[in-house]
Amino acid sequence: MARIVVDVMLKPEIHDPQGEAIAGACRRLGFGEVISVRQGKRFEVELDDATEAAAGRVAELAAELLANPVIEEFTVHPAR
Repeated sequence: MARIVVDVMLKPEIHDPQGEAIAGACRRLGFGEVISVRQGKRFEVELDDATEAAAGRVAELAAELLANPVIEEFTVHPAR
């Protein structure tokens, strides 16, 4: 069995109002060193097949279902 992580983030050029709201809350809570926040999603996918090919299929899954390629980018890596 394998566990693969897919991290999905808005592309840098896409406005992130939720991240801005979090950054503002950080400053109001006394974390003035926080300059900015980008909000994203994390998916953990468990596979019954631990081969490289199966892990590659997770990237296909991310591109087709988990991320919107117009506004988001993703990375795929083994869980730690």
